[in-house]
Amino acid sequence: MFDRLREDIDSVFHRDPAARNAWEVITCYPGFHAIVIHRVSHRLWLMGFKWLARFISHIGRWLTGIEIHPGARIGRRLFIDHGMGVVIGETAEIGDDCTLYHGVTLGGTTWNKGKRHPTLGKGVVIGAGAKVLGPITIGDGAKIGSNAVVVKDVPPGATAVGIPARLVDDSRKDARERQAEQMGFSAYAISEDMDDPIVKAIHGLLDHTVVTDQRLNKIIEALDRLGARVDELKALEDKFDAAYLNKIVD
Repeated sequence: MFDRLREDIDSVFHRDPAARNAWEVITCYPGFHAIVIHRVSHRLWLMGFKWLARFISHIGRWLTGIEIHPGARIGRRLFIDHGMGVVIGETAEIGDDCTLYHGVTLGGTTWNKGKRHPTLGKGVVIGAGAKVLGPITIGDGAKIGSNAVVVKDVPPGATAVGIPARLVDDSRKDARERQAEQMGFSAYAISEDMDDPIVKAIHGLLDHTVVTDQRLNKIIEALDRLGARVDELKALEDKFDAAYLNKIVD
């Protein structure tokens, strides 16, 4: 038991730079308190003391602002940061080394008995305010963006954002970012999932320029192999003035 407590305390230090010492974690971290209380209530639940398990869970909810049903199965080293408003349903399953931020809901979408809450793999990170609903599976190492609403499975290592949540295409994102840097600016803090039509238009232009550049480079390479003089075309690319675009943006 003490080994599990030591693991939980160490996990706080690994994932929260604000933690200063073990005594502070033990006395001031509601996420830590909620996990300890859940271990007690879950053991009672498995032993058949259902009402007592629910009552202890209810006390834990009152003390911490975190609601964990005693039937939920939680792995090792779960870190609940801040924790206020976190809800974990009865049939939820959480793997080792997961991180939940405040306002996260692992909820159900049906009143039928049986498996109705999510299953989280190992190392899953769920951002503040995200809702993961139904008997779905979030793969190992997956990340859920803040305020996302997830109702479908997320593969291992993937990132899901938006309402309803969609998977982020990292390869397309990297290509777009490289093109943006070449143009003299970076689309930092601008997500393709934003509803702003201007943002969507910018991303569409960046995607188009990436494809166009790839096609032109292939044409130039083909002409070069055929013996055509392409030095002037290459020189035009070298003369690209990103500063001019920056002036327009400013």
